[in-house]
Amino acid sequence: MSSHRPVPAARDAYRRFVPLTTRWMDNDVYGHVNNVVYYSFFDTAVNGYLVEAGALDFHGGAVIGLVVQTQCNYFAPLAFPQTVEAGLRVARIGGSSVRYEVGLFAQGEAHTAAHGHFVHVYVDRDTRRPVPLPRNLVQALQALTIPT
Repeated sequence: MSSHRPVPAARDAYRRFVPLTTRWMDNDVYGHVNNVVYYSFFDTAVNGYLVEAGALDFHGGAVIGLVVQTQCNYFAPLAFPQTVEAGLRVARIGGSSVRYEVGLFAQGEAHTAAHGHFVHVYVDRDTRRPVPLPRNLVQALQALTIPT
């Protein structure tokens, strides 16, 4: 069994940043953003980037991404009315899948308050069967890919 303990990541580990606004309803009874909201931040940051890059048409595109795996590690609380900066990177581009990694930073902070990943499998909208990644999507993903 591994004794690897996750640690906060630095800003330079991410390729692009997306500002996100916390909302009053994001806080839970303990006075911080509830854990389920972090996954919404992940989705919002990635899909917002893909729409902006012209790689996602969620209303009428023939190809859509379905989440098949998620994970998140928490290090410091976030709370309304903080602005969150979501750092994006792509760790792996497969034939029909992508592993996105997202770091959530309190505005201006040097290290993640939380970070995690999710994997999208891209499928035909109608059949829900995996399809090769469209060229425009691959181009958008390459801009976020971690240099090896």
